[in-house]
Amino acid sequence: MIQVRDLPEEVVAALKARAESRGQSLAAYLHDLLTQEAAMPPVQDVMAGIASREPVSYTIDDLRSFARDGRR
Repeated sequence: MIQVRDLPEEVVAALKARAESRGQSLAAYLHDLLTQEAAMPPVQDVMAGIASREPVSYTIDDLRSFARDGRR
């Protein structure tokens, strides 16, 4: 069981509204939200993975080509 105290009323109201818009109870909505958060890798792991990749080389002509093709 998790209990969170001293949340501002507007935070609770926003969470209740989001739960209601999904047809969920507040408890079910928070359960899903926390389950999704726990399933995500920590930011440090993501950043370490990015840092370990080979750098991508590109020229100004590559950037112009990407822009023409609509890639970002």
